[in-house]
Amino acid sequence: RQHESPRRVKRAWVIPPISVSENHKRIPHLLVQIKSDKQQPGGVIYSIKGPGVDEEPLGIFSIDKFTGKVFLNAMLDREENDRFRLKAFALDLGGVTLEDPTDLEIIVVDQNDNRPLFQQDVFTGHVVEGAEPGTCVMTVDATDADDPDTDNAALRYSILEQGAGMFSINTTTGEICTAQPGLDRETVGVYNLTVQAADMSGDGLTTTAKAVIYLEDINDNPPEFTKEEFSMEVEEQAAGVDVGKVFVHDKDLAGSPNWLAKFTILEGDPEGAFTIRTDPYTNDGIISVAKPRDHEVRDRFELTVSVQNERPLEPTAPASPRALATVRVRVRDVNEAPIFRENPRRVSVLEGAPPGTTVTTYTASDPDTHQLQTITYALLYDPADWLQLDPRTGTVRTKRELLHPSAFLQGGWYIALVLARDDAEPPLSATGTLSIEIQEVNDHAPLLQPPASVLCGRPGRGGSLLLGATDDDRPPHGAPFHFQLSPQHPQLARNWSITRFNVTHAVLAVLVELPEGPYSLPLLLRDSGTPPQERQQLLNISVCHCGRDGTCEDGVLAAATAGASITLGALMIILGMLAGLGVAWARGRRRALRKGLLRCSQDDMRDNILNYDEQGGGEEDQDAYDINQLRHPELFLSRAKPPMRRDTPLSDATPLAPRKLPSSPSDIEEFINEGLEAADSDPSVPPYDTALIYDYEGSGSVASPLSSIISSLTDEDQDYDYLSEWGPRFQRLADLYG
Repeated sequence: RQHESPRRVKRAWVIPPISVSENHKRIPHLLVQIKSDKQQPGGVIYSIKGPGVDEEPLGIFSIDKFTGKVFLNAMLDREENDRFRLKAFALDLGGVTLEDPTDLEIIVVDQNDNRPLFQQDVFTGHVVEGAEPGTCVMTVDATDADDPDTDNAALRYSILEQGAGMFSINTTTGEICTAQPGLDRETVGVYNLTVQAADMSGDGLTTTAKAVIYLEDINDNPPEFTKEEFSMEVEEQAAGVDVGKVFVHDKDLAGSPNWLAKFTILEGDPEGAFTIRTDPYTNDGIISVAKPRDHEVRDRFELTVSVQNERPLEPTAPASPRALATVRVRVRDVNEAPIFRENPRRVSVLEGAPPGTTVTTYTASDPDTHQLQTITYALLYDPADWLQLDPRTGTVRTKRELLHPSAFLQGGWYIALVLARDDAEPPLSATGTLSIEIQEVNDHAPLLQPPASVLCGRPGRGGSLLLGATDDDRPPHGAPFHFQLSPQHPQLARNWSITRFNVTHAVLAVLVELPEGPYSLPLLLRDSGTPPQERQQLLNISVCHCGRDGTCEDGVLAAATAGASITLGALMIILGMLAGLGVAWARGRRRALRKGLLRCSQDDMRDNILNYDEQGGGEEDQDAYDINQLRHPELFLSRAKPPMRRDTPLSDATPLAPRKLPSSPSDIEEFINEGLEAADSDPSVPPYDTALIYDYEGSGSVASPLSSIISSLTDEDQDYDYLSEWGPRFQRLADLYG
């Protein structure tokens, strides 16, 4: 029994695959009836599960649960599902499985229900013109959704329309190639083909697409001139202007190197007066003037111009019959400006030349030799108004004497501008530069520098003096200078000698020891000009007493060189005034201390001292005490604001703490006030706050010493008792002097 059961399953329960055609329209359609061998008295219940039943897509298949018949309930599409795998079940009425589930496979049989589809609607390809037959251009391809293992998807390609039949297509692969020679872009530049794909090996469903083939250009057409001769004209003296165009035609692709023309002037222009370039937009040749042409020299040109492409021609291209053209250019005459053949004109005039001296004749020429014109001249620039010009002849003469030095000379040259104008319509003019060199004349003799000096009267060290000279003349009429003692006084050579130091200086030396005192030496100075100029000059020398080191002693040197010192009497007055001021200030201070003006707290002694630390003076010191209080005390007793001296710096500030004069001035205070008043009224005295500089007058003095003024103020006359009132800081001084 165990062996019989598998045989029964194999015989009745195993179901072979079931085939059904897609697009079956008779619905429902019986596919198969399944049956279990294990029949029960109450019957068997059949069921199926899987895609198309209880899985997507739902409702395609169904089964009669009592008979086991399987039905197709909807049309099938093989392109969506090419087979269905189901499970079949057999149960008793109680739901107990009678058989193991068995497989039910339903195969959808393909029908030719899909047309071929091209991958794109338009296919594009390129091939050079003149390509050999068999040159492949592109491949078109299509697909078919039907079963690839059947003829339903067997595709075949063909060309339906192509015009001249220049291309062929591989029926199996769809590759398009050239079929005939003679592809010419200039004749047909683009080919439009209609290609077809058909299934069932070409007998089934069909579809079409476009194939566009572009022919790529090659340089198989040379450029050609549109005519053999061209004529144009240009004005003379024009440069950098376009004269005209020569026109060409090229069948090749516009804008490509096969089309772009290149021009060359072969003959008729040996000087290179003309150039030709290509217009990149029109491909025409543009002729321009590179060098100005002169109508009077040559008025016509005949040029031979050639044309070719930037890219070389193909070997198979034919030669051009119009690769050369003749261009005739006429030079048109116009009015030209006069020309100064020598510009600038350089001439020379002697310094000091009298008015009316002819400088030069500066003329211009008219290049218009075929026209009768008159040229007139005028001075355009004459900054010093030195010149006059003949308007007809161009002769330049001096109007006044030309002298050195002058602000209008630049390195000895005078620059003027001359204007030449013709009488054409409209008139044209030219400017010429006239450079006049004012040649130096030796009209100045050297001048001794310095004319006075001091030296020791002892030969050797200190007994020499360096002499120099200046000359207003410019080279070569200046240095080197020649120094010598006056030949009219030969006796000078016994005491003095002059030797050359360099081109501008010489050394004067003492030959014998000379007594102190002033000396006047006549010297003869001569320059190196042509002719040389010489001058006899006096050298004032103060021979001083020599020190040990060969220099003048201080007193003698100061006396000899003092030029700004004050008189001895004025110096005595000033010194007396200064001494009197010092005494008055000292006495006023002692009196103030004795009256207790400085008494204050012992805890802060610094302020008491700083109150009298008032220096003042100087033009920048606006807060110092005004000395006018000493000059005019009566004014300060009656006014609140002190008067200003005329040389006092302007200021609105009032002194912070003016000193008050004693109530009964002493004799020295009166003397000081009188002296100050006299000095204030003297305009030659410097301002009161000006630092005075005195020359040193040497040691010793013939005047009496000024110490007698304060001889009465000895240490014995001083009273230092007030020091004990200044606190502990001054106790030591009080013990020493109190």
